[in-house]
Amino acid sequence: MLNEADIGMAGVGVMGSNLALNMERHGFAVAVWDRHVEKAMPLVGGDRRIFATKTPAEFVRSIKRPRKIMLMVKAGEPVDWTIEQFKPFLEAGDILIDGGNSEFTDTMRREAALRTAGLRFIGSGVSGGEEGALNGASLMPGGALEAYKEIENIWTAIAAKTEDGACTTYVGPDGAGHFVKMVHNGIEYGDMQLIAEAYDILRRVLGMKAAELADTFARWNEGILNSYLIQITADVFRVQDTETRQPLVDLILDKAGQKGTGKWTAQVALDLGIAIPTINAAIEARFLSALKDERVAASRQIKAPQVNAWSGDGQYLVGAVHDALYASKICSYAQGFSLIRAGSDNYGWEIDLSEMARIWKGGCIIRAKLLDNIKTAYKREPQLVNLLLDEDFRAWMAGAQKQWRTSLSIAQQHGVPVPAMSASLAYFDSYRTANLPQNLTQAQRDYFGAHTYERADKQGVFHTDWNEEN
Repeated sequence: MLNEADIGMAGVGVMGSNLALNMERHGFAVAVWDRHVEKAMPLVGGDRRIFATKTPAEFVRSIKRPRKIMLMVKAGEPVDWTIEQFKPFLEAGDILIDGGNSEFTDTMRREAALRTAGLRFIGSGVSGGEEGALNGASLMPGGALEAYKEIENIWTAIAAKTEDGACTTYVGPDGAGHFVKMVHNGIEYGDMQLIAEAYDILRRVLGMKAAELADTFARWNEGILNSYLIQITADVFRVQDTETRQPLVDLILDKAGQKGTGKWTAQVALDLGIAIPTINAAIEARFLSALKDERVAASRQIKAPQVNAWSGDGQYLVGAVHDALYASKICSYAQGFSLIRAGSDNYGWEIDLSEMARIWKGGCIIRAKLLDNIKTAYKREPQLVNLLLDEDFRAWMAGAQKQWRTSLSIAQQHGVPVPAMSASLAYFDSYRTANLPQNLTQAQRDYFGAHTYERADKQGVFHTDWNEEN
């Protein structure tokens, strides 16, 4: 087995196993290793060119030079631990690839340290879950370009495919790939919360049941809202609990967790000074959902607004919610792509935003028809500072404002929480407003802290003794 494998897979949980099977199916021989040796054995057998190895030394020596080793282990310390297991047996020029959800700053640190040791390191975002890992994911590799060239044929083979090609591309140096994957996950948070809010309006204001909701979301998936998340939402509404024969979704507890990438997105946005209110609202909605006992207690003490049952045109409201969802979604993506641009500028990565939209069109969780329009917008104007300024998006948003505002107004009158949709509308209104009220904020800061201010009518930095002026 010496030097027979084209690539090694370290960590063969669900994702690592499926990626190894995907690689083997596309003609690559794969060596596999796991600290729990027995996990590797089910992958071996038949005509598969997958080799199970028992020790780090055997694993490394089974791979062709320059060795390419993908790590599919838990982010954080386990990545560093796994690298240390292999380092004694690696040679100059060998390539380690971290395919987990690592924090991009960790990837930057590892890439620099391994480069000093003569080794090459790639941080590759992988989106698509276990299905994508097996049948084609969206892959976001970052690191040295010459290292990416060594794995490009494998990544192109195992990526999802659309009419625009394989859903992978070189993202940029060191931590660029994991940065983009982090923002991808933040956008995913926003998408999921926006869909949940649309569902909440339809069920609580219009009283729509699961079967009707399934038909509505399936119909939406045939138009501009076409996406993986809308598709699976329709599917979810159709599933019945085998015991009670009730819609399963109605029996699921309303508590949602999060694994960290959403929080990282919010923290990095604060560091870079980029507003991502829709994504922040989605993260905070999960925090609030976790307060189940408090919310149940509060619901008994704080009453909902007393309004009459909806008596208007139900189909109009369904259409208004559709437009509110799409408009809010555009704002969420505008925020995410603005954050990628800011990260790229800050770290000198030169990320091609049109390419990021292209590689998200297939395989990944946020794949959507909308990404075609985003790809076109950045192709048309690579230096576009915000998606809301693109001519096509600008025109569509202008036509959707009435329905967007109407649906949110009705939701708020009925006491239906719509934090992410409201945040999107506030973002839109703030971005299109020439004069915001932060002139007063600056005056207040100067009053209590002598922080100074600029003036709109002349150049310079000013301070006023506000007490003397009273």
